[in-house]
Amino acid sequence: MLSFRASLGIVFSFALLATPAFATRSHKAPATGHRSTRSTHGRKASRRGAHRVRGQQSMEPERVTQIQQALIREHYLSAGATGQWDSTTQAAMQKFQADNGWQTKLMPDSRALKKLGLGPDYSDAINARASSFNDPPPISSIPSGQAAGFAAAAGTSGTN
Repeated sequence: MLSFRASLGIVFSFALLATPAFATRSHKAPATGHRSTRSTHGRKASRRGAHRVRGQQSMEPERVTQIQQALIREHYLSAGATGQWDSTTQAAMQKFQADNGWQTKLMPDSRALKKLGLGPDYSDAINARASSFNDPPPISSIPSGQAAGFAAAAGTSGTN
């Protein structure tokens, strides 16, 4: 008679060999009320939805004119500013961006616009009018209780 270990090995071997035979996949037709994965033309429909185009796709003519004028000023464009994002303007912008070591996509890079002097204008920002870049007030002008609280929170002695 076989030993217990040998018989156990045979049983496990049989189980491992028989498993793939029982693991076949069968496909059932979808129940009513479910969407078909095929479109009307026989192609497989996308489950994720339509492809979304990202990023800026076009520019206003006023902005194109500003960019063209800046490229003319920097000697990258010799033609006049037309407000049209044409191949000449695209080539000039790509050359400007390449000369600065930036990407050369068709749409201008934000760093290129800033270097051309066309970056965002924050002069109308809420805090721009009342902003001051002076040194902070001396610690002697802060009430002592408040200064002690600041010092305790910071873990310092609070004296200069």
